Amino acid sequence: MEIINDVKGEKDELSVLQSTFLLDNIGEVSLTLNSDGLSWQLLESFDTDDSICLGIKFIPKLATDIKFSDMYGAELVDYGLVHGSNYPNVGKYLMSRKCHDSEMHRFAVHGFQKSQSQPCLWVLTEYKFGHKDLRTCQLWVGRIKALLKMEVDRPKSLLVFINPRSGKSCGCRTWETVAPIFSHAGVEAKVVVTERAGHAFDVMSSLGNKELKSYDGVIVVGGDGFFNEILNGFLLSRHKASHPPSPSDFIHSDESKGNASAHGLNKTVIEAACKNEANAPLISSSTNNESGLGNVGTVDGPDNTDEDLEFPYLQEKIRFGIIPAGSTDAIVMCTTGTRDPITSALHIVLGKRVHLDIAQVVRWKTSSTSVTEPYVRYAASFAGYGFYGDVITESEKYRWMGPKRYDYAGTKVFLRHKSYEAEVAYVETDPGKSNSTIGKGHLLSRIKGALEKSERSVCRINCSVCKPVHVSARSPRAAPYSRPEGIKWVRRRGHFLSVGAAIISNRNERAPDGLVADAHLSDGFLHLLLIRDCPRAFYLWHLTQLAKKGGKPLNLEFVEHHKTPAFTFTSFGNESVWNLDGELFPAHKLSAQVFQGLISLFASGPEV
Repeated sequence: MEIINDVKGEKDELSVLQSTFLLDNIGEVSLTLNSDGLSWQLLESFDTDDSICLGIKFIPKLATDIKFSDMYGAELVDYGLVHGSNYPNVGKYLMSRKCHDSEMHRFAVHGFQKSQSQPCLWVLTEYKFGHKDLRTCQLWVGRIKALLKMEVDRPKSLLVFINPRSGKSCGCRTWETVAPIFSHAGVEAKVVVTERAGHAFDVMSSLGNKELKSYDGVIVVGGDGFFNEILNGFLLSRHKASHPPSPSDFIHSDESKGNASAHGLNKTVIEAACKNEANAPLISSSTNNESGLGNVGTVDGPDNTDEDLEFPYLQEKIRFGIIPAGSTDAIVMCTTGTRDPITSALHIVLGKRVHLDIAQVVRWKTSSTSVTEPYVRYAASFAGYGFYGDVITESEKYRWMGPKRYDYAGTKVFLRHKSYEAEVAYVETDPGKSNSTIGKGHLLSRIKGALEKSERSVCRINCSVCKPVHVSARSPRAAPYSRPEGIKWVRRRGHFLSVGAAIISNRNERAPDGLVADAHLSDGFLHLLLIRDCPRAFYLWHLTQLAKKGGKPLNLEFVEHHKTPAFTFTSFGNESVWNLDGELFPAHKLSAQVFQGLISLFASGPEV
């Protein structure tokens, strides 16, 4: 505490600390501690006659400073060798090398720098300083650590879940790669390696709020599906919200409508939200759902009425972090811009924060013959039916293939080319709040639509569209559909190859711009994608555009794109399954709504 107070006093007086050190592989430097970081000046100049060869002057480009915002740790290291300059005078390059290698006391400063070729990729840096006096090294380490502690929002304690079978079964190896970063940053990590499906859900849902408050965040080492499991374990037992709105005839609609014509039933209806018992708060923590994943509580846990009121506090305090080890890692791609585990770990220890929309999906019926029994799940990236559900179902047969199973399953489903009859009703938003698009024009003609590349508002770091929103546990975000004059529902009926709702752009290695290039992390909208039945060659063109950077997969005549806060879905005839963040979700009838900025992640948004 004395050191911290002393440092605060120094910052106020703008005083500095300065000493001479031997910087490893650089040479002797004058090191200065400023209020915003470290800077050093090389005492051996390279700007000499010896640095001229064939009339060309060679001046090495060396780092001369590091900001506290780019630094995550400092520590004493063992007494040992500090190497002299790696930059010999050019004129004497073939004859000798200046070498001042010495054994001395050392301390290391850990930080990062952005890759010059890939701005989203962060690269580890380490500067090792040597001095003959141990007390001098100790003083500098103490001062640096004290200033780092004053950096806001950096976590001190984290709960880490590792899925050892994610992706190519590399979850544990991935954690071993990034664990030193957390150690150098002084972050305590409680690690849970899952042993079965649903293990992480059970831990999160049964964890008491009192214990959860002892952590600054929850880290997921795995893929999007594993994150979905932990997200639901956190929200299902804590987030109290009404079910999504629906048209008045949705819950008790006449299923015989399935015999009606599948085309020509696009309608716009203005009405109030469906009012029924299902719109009460979520099921209590003592209720079990049909998958066996109950909303579990403990004595001091989520089922305690007083602690229910702590959800807004937990929502602000608990940030989620994802260290990619999955097959797709779309959430990480959209929030950091890269699938690099080192970059994600650095976002976490540096305390970055970005808000993320979350969709609440309620299944009312599993099949056309089942009884109405609402079952709630949450999704962070995507919910897809038809093609997307069939691919995930088919891929389950080939888990032994690893991530390649998705390509193989996708090819089989594409060749099958199966469509499904369904009705989708979505809330039409106010003009200016939505960019609903229906592709027009012949498939092979030059496409002129609303999503021209120059008009795309791509989500990126410090995004002006994604404004932080504080969501009350008792009163969710006031969505556009809560207008007093009633909700404007638009219905779409037909045969669809797929029905999808993108919460974020879902950029990944197979779709560089994502499913929806201009989707944002926290704008309060779902991007509803309706792909009507069409010839196989046309659908192939759509998929080809998805796989192409700068492609326009939504500007096709059989594709509809609508931005909406809520929608409902009912299937008729043969049924597919839903894909929620990579997890299977059978549903004949469901409704969904989005909560703007419901959770926050250790991320800052992609650079580009």
